[in-house]
Amino acid sequence: MLIKKPADIRPSEITPPALYAQRRAFIKGTAALAGTILLGPGPGHAADDDLKPTPYKDITSYNNFYEFGASKTDPAEHAGRLKTRPWTVTVEGHCEKPGQYALEDILAPHTAEERIYRLRCVEAWSMVVPWLGIPLGKILPRFQPTASAKYVEFTTLLDPAQMPGQKTRLLDWPYVEGLRMDEALHPLTLLATGLYGKELPNQNGAPLRLVVPWKYGFKSIKSIVKIRFSEQMPRTSWAGENPAEYGFYANVNPEVDHPRWSQRKERRVGEFFRRDTLPFNGYAAEVAGLYTGMDLHRFF
Repeated sequence: MLIKKPADIRPSEITPPALYAQRRAFIKGTAALAGTILLGPGPGHAADDDLKPTPYKDITSYNNFYEFGASKTDPAEHAGRLKTRPWTVTVEGHCEKPGQYALEDILAPHTAEERIYRLRCVEAWSMVVPWLGIPLGKILPRFQPTASAKYVEFTTLLDPAQMPGQKTRLLDWPYVEGLRMDEALHPLTLLATGLYGKELPNQNGAPLRLVVPWKYGFKSIKSIVKIRFSEQMPRTSWAGENPAEYGFYANVNPEVDHPRWSQRKERRVGEFFRRDTLPFNGYAAEVAGLYTGMDLHRFF
């Protein structure tokens, strides 16, 4: 679900989590806001009731953020030490406007375009998160990528003093992820700055993270400090660590099993029973065309 809000409503004024979780009350309340438009899920989506947001407490206490530890509870326990202001993002590679940009400079021109996106996000478990973010396709053109830019690579902060998980050898730090340019420019690909109308908590990837809702969760890199435009497919962290288990594309696909488990079912946080995994996480109508003619078993 996509909810557009007037430009003069600040993130701090968005409906609080307790009210947002009550769907009917939320719709009734927001209908009174002049200019607010409520849009239902697009073709191929599950029913709107299937997009009931996961409670804020669960979203912020059950996370994968290995920079703070391998346990799902480690990020909430350890991420408080992360200093997210000031924050700069380095832009480099095949573009006309490389440089170091303050977070505020990247986001400020797009304040009026902020939206709440209620999107499903899937790993072995899944959540529905009301993200506050800006489409990445509104950001990247500012740096004027050249015709040679076929991919865009993202890098997480490297600072073991603040991120104790980086003292381990779990991965070759810093964490790196990437997208094809057409994926990066797709309207569903977000640079997220918050959730539930609040600033993004540290454990969820503050102050800036990627959200690619039709892909498995490891593609949605957190605490981004570098954006690099490249001609070649980047070597991403999990695909580089174990290419037999984690592909570059990582599209949600119930027909492609992980070597150690089936991906035909998922369990939503807070639910007892597992549910069928949807191709492209339910966003096939919007994104399947990006992969026309590709063998999705080979390019997983």
